[in-house]
Formats: sequence, structure tokens, C-alpha cells
Amino acid sequence: MIDHRTTHRFELHLPVEITRTTAGRMSETGWTRNIGSGGVLFAAGTEFSQGGAIEYLVKLTESRDTTINLRCIGKVLRVERVSSDSANSVPLYLVAASVDRYEFVRTSGKSLVAPEGED
Repeated sequence: MIDHRTTHRFELHLPVEITRTTAGRMSETGWTRNIGSGGVLFAAGTEFSQGGAIEYLVKLTESRDTTINLRCIGKVLRVERVSSDSANSVPLYLVAASVDRYEFVRTSGKSLVAPEGED
């Protein structure tokens, strides 16, 4: 398979929260696998509609009472079921989403995305 990407991808494992899809508002969490200027690959427990709209937050940093998130709006480019959580048979999906628009969002207080291991 030929990789047709024109931008570099960075292997980053950051918390992500999906806040809206074509179907409406939601709150699904996952973890990024890689990020580039044109898109994000993340793992989540929900199967999203390929080609549908998506809005998501990537938690970039947190210090004291301030969290910096990258709020992205784009489209679901690819969805691939990769495995199941063997303990409770929950499916895991890799989701590739574009970054068509983005903004940095600073929040005070509790983080929008829970740290790993605090689900």
C-alpha cells in the first residue's frame, strides 16, 4: 500500500474527547495514536460513520487549574475495527479524522478529558 500523505505525522499518545458527530452531541473518550496538520488517528470504543462530521478535543497540556485543549472540527476519513477488550468484549476502533478547522481552548477547573487510567 502506498502512503499518499503530504504532511508528517507525529506519534503522540494524548487523551481525546469526541463531543459531536453528524448524529449529534456525544461524549466518547479515547487516545490519539498520531497527529499531523491534516488529521488525527485515535482509538475509541465507538464506531463512527465514515464521511460524517466530527468535533473533538485533544488535551495538549494541563498545569494547576488550567487545561489547554485543541478543539478540532473535521470529517471521519476512515474507521477500522482492530480488536476487542477481552475482559468485557468491548470493541476498539481506529478512527482517522481530518482537521478542517481548529482552535486552542483554555479551561479552568476540572479537565474535559480524564487522564489515562481514570475512566
